[in-house]
Amino acid sequence: MNMPYYRYHVFFCTNQRGNERICCQNHNSLTLRNYAKEQVKNLGLAKQRQARINISGCLNRCAEGPIIVVYPEGVWYTYNSRQDIDEIINEHLIHGRAVERLRI
Repeated sequence: MNMPYYRYHVFFCTNQRGNERICCQNHNSLTLRNYAKEQVKNLGLAKQRQARINISGCLNRCAEGPIIVVYPEGVWYTYNSRQDIDEIINEHLIHGRAVERLRI
């Protein structure tokens, strides 16, 4: 069996809906996705193929947003700050432990 190219693949919903409808981008999701990508790069996780941070279109969980999903486990998170992103990176992407307080 082939091993995945990245151990973890993280998708950040950055969808922006019109008409002031609830969406992840209303919670600064693109800015926090860019922060996560930079942190993963700075920690060497991207180069080691430990983690890949990607933008996603709508993941259809807008009311729970902002959200990310981490594969291959399919763990869904919500987050509100850089500290939340740091915790997900440290606990899940480095140590392989889901962050239960942010899980949805």
